[in-house]
Amino acid sequence: MRRLLRLDSSAGGELSVTRSLTGRFASGWLAAGDDREVIARDLHADPLPHLETSELHFPPVGRLTEVAESDQQRQDEVVEQLRSADVVVIGAPMYNYSMPSTLKTWIDRIHLPGITFDLEPLPMAGKPVVLISASGAAYDPGTPTEGWDHVLPPLQIVLGDALGMDVHVVTSRLTLADRDPQLAAFSQRAEQERADAESTLDRLASTL
Repeated sequence: MRRLLRLDSSAGGELSVTRSLTGRFASGWLAAGDDREVIARDLHADPLPHLETSELHFPPVGRLTEVAESDQQRQDEVVEQLRSADVVVIGAPMYNYSMPSTLKTWIDRIHLPGITFDLEPLPMAGKPVVLISASGAAYDPGTPTEGWDHVLPPLQIVLGDALGMDVHVVTSRLTLADRDPQLAAFSQRAEQERADAESTLDRLASTL
């Protein structure tokens, strides 16, 4: 049984662009072959608590203080869910130029030296992960806001550089063009970006 882990973090409900796109990818991935399943984790509806202690970042042998058994079990569950997935898709909307705190909490649970990275071999090396990011505006190279996107860079560092996963980035920008008068001139570009994102996800769903 091949397994897709679908992570959503948007607070937008039915209006969420990232939820719509992770759902599209999941449906396409299921349709691409038999013997497949999707494990969905809604980090907004069922948020993980913040780390109970920084000692959870270290393997048991290197800890200076004890960790509660319930806290360890929670972390083990999150790590095993990622480890057991064949493919991962993550909805990562931009909130105030960064990722939702619920998604950051998940990252804190799986970015663990000596457990998920900083060891050989890397347990998640080569595992495909599709990062789907949406933002109300655009942060194009060469513009004054070029460096304002603090969603994708840390996710690419943690999942790609540290964990060695095979990262695929899909973006849909200017999602507020139909709601913000200041962005109305970009509505056509917004529609094209959404269409391009859907096309890319359809391709990835059929090949990963």
